[in-house]
Amino acid sequence: MPVVRDLGVLLRLTNFRRLLAVRLLSQSADGVYQVALATYVVFSPENQATPGAIASAMAVLLLPYSLVGPFAGVLLDRWPRRQVFLYGNLLRAVLACCTALLLLSSVPDWAFYASALCVTAVNRFVLAGLSAALPRVVDADRLVVANSLSPTAGTLAATLGGGLALAVRLLTDGSDAVVVLLGATLYLLSALVSLSLPRELLGPDQDRARLPLREALATAAHGLAAGFRHLSERRDAARVLAAMTVMRFCYGALTVMLLMLCRYAWTDRESDGLALLGLALGFSAAGYFVAAVITPWAVGRFGRYGWLAVCAGVAALLVPALGLPFAPAPMLVAAFILGLVTQGSKIATDTEVQTSVDDAFRGRVFSLYDVLFNAAFVAAAGVAALALPTDGRSVTVVIGVAVLYAAVSVTMAHRLRVASVSQESGTQA
Repeated sequence: MPVVRDLGVLLRLTNFRRLLAVRLLSQSADGVYQVALATYVVFSPENQATPGAIASAMAVLLLPYSLVGPFAGVLLDRWPRRQVFLYGNLLRAVLACCTALLLLSSVPDWAFYASALCVTAVNRFVLAGLSAALPRVVDADRLVVANSLSPTAGTLAATLGGGLALAVRLLTDGSDAVVVLLGATLYLLSALVSLSLPRELLGPDQDRARLPLREALATAAHGLAAGFRHLSERRDAARVLAAMTVMRFCYGALTVMLLMLCRYAWTDRESDGLALLGLALGFSAAGYFVAAVITPWAVGRFGRYGWLAVCAGVAALLVPALGLPFAPAPMLVAAFILGLVTQGSKIATDTEVQTSVDDAFRGRVFSLYDVLFNAAFVAAAGVAALALPTDGRSVTVVIGVAVLYAAVSVTMAHRLRVASVSQESGTQA
């Protein structure tokens, strides 16, 4: 198979393997840390989880994606990206240890959330840097395949990290602090692996001396505006970003619903709810893997717009069919489908952004991408908090999500037809 052959070629590239290792360790630590925080909020016996509480926790944890994200891109286009991976992961290891200490102490919830907020703030720099650095270690011809393997492998690593966190929590009788310390260890390993990459290899290209931090922050607003202007000139990238934002909103609403179903509707015991959540993560991870395998072929067959239309259309049809019974078995199948279509769409979107924007702007554009990606998730959690009952069963949420998926599918299909007509007209002329 061509995809398997290209994957083999990529894995023979030393610097690609090293960058991939940094991503896998970093995102597995993210999965461990995020699940530790989620289980603390949703499944701890001392906490009474509600859709509103979950939405508040998500807002706190994802707030840096909106506040820090734009400034992260400006700085990423000035700082050596290798150093961002090194110091960012070292700092997160220290902050995660602080979170573990807070979990062992009787402290107000705001202190716990403040610690978590700091970890996710640093995460903005690391993830945006990983995406921006990828074109520096692979050639343009294999960038689609690299985008299938690298971010998808990172998502799988985060999912497996989440599953490991659930297993450790069950084995340690609900100790969230031990789980967070496991995440700190993985952050430390990611920092150490980043040292295997040459300092200047990952960019960014420097046409002048690197600005001091104070001056870089002072020009952040100007740099962000330049990133917006550059994106507005790259209409294809802007369109797929809009489609991905809507699909992320849908995914966020369904995630909150799944958490409430696992917590209250399907089981009476905390351990059983955690086991079901872990099973759902496993099915979703399988969907990510399938997306990584078939997306390069699908993009070649349908084009990026066409693949986005297919992914959104499949979700529009299957979400009501599998979700409305509100039963574990069909919902697990839905987790697989949503993992596939969400990751398949993200691969296509990542590739479009990477190939449509200049390297000098790539960090800023990817930071804007992250803002949209995660602000949509927070907004979805807020809407779900208003619409979901305590047990998570809501026909309105399921149907509403299906309508949004259908709108994305129709819009992308229309854009594909317009692009095809324009190409045919240009060829005839």
